[in-house]
Amino acid sequence: MNVLEFILIVLGGSIGAGIIGSLSGLGGGIVVIPLLSIVLGVDLHYAIGAALVSVIATSSGSAAAYVKEGIANMRLGMFLEIATTLGAVGGALISTSVPSSLIAVFFGCALIFSATNSLRKKGEHVVEQSSSLAVTLKLPSTYPDNKGNSIAYGTKNVIGGFSMMGLAGLLSGMLGIGSGAFKVIAMDTIMRIPFKVSTTTSNFMMGVTALASCVIYIQKGYIVPEICLPVMIGVLIGAMIGSRILMATDPKKLRIFFAFIIFFLAGNMIYNGIKGNF
Repeated sequence: MNVLEFILIVLGGSIGAGIIGSLSGLGGGIVVIPLLSIVLGVDLHYAIGAALVSVIATSSGSAAAYVKEGIANMRLGMFLEIATTLGAVGGALISTSVPSSLIAVFFGCALIFSATNSLRKKGEHVVEQSSSLAVTLKLPSTYPDNKGNSIAYGTKNVIGGFSMMGLAGLLSGMLGIGSGAFKVIAMDTIMRIPFKVSTTTSNFMMGVTALASCVIYIQKGYIVPEICLPVMIGVLIGAMIGSRILMATDPKKLRIFFAFIIFFLAGNMIYNGIKGNF
């Protein structure tokens, strides 16, 4: 396989990854990494580096819209980003120092958890009373509903959410995925942030977290333009296509369908990791 053929295959596969990642809500990295490492035989560390670059690109594009609409909580996101950035740097250092097979097993387990979490029923809730620490940090805010009305919400358990964000950052740096499922759990389940706010704020945070990890991968030489560029372009195109499909179909059925694809990819990564095929 020559370089041009490799780039075209990566570009086409990344477009598909972007579509699946957009429709499942889990990002294109969940498909890009198995595609590069298992199908094309790229070293897992290089695959993770490419996935991190794609996370930065997709997060930057969508986060701008959420911030403009006033849905994402910037103050909350920047506060929690302290934990995710520290975790991401630690995760990247661990990932570049341990065997690829072990990373593959962790990656598969994280995919199973993320896919399972994406299937659980999520209802919108609004907590009016905030914890004293949340008030001190000025984390409570408002967001517009579908009718344009401003809805105020409170924030609970800041320390618990901050700790979970550190774990999310660690996994993001180790595995090259946005770890959006863990970030949403931190904000939605632990801190009781409305789901609409937690998902949009998480999307904004993923790019910053991935950027922190990328610094380590660049220093280790795992960010290669020939791989990263087609992945980034493909995932961006796929994400735009996926968003259009999502608007025209039933998102619940799509999540169920793609959850099974993700479970398959997870099982494949775990199997190959245990067999030492990386």
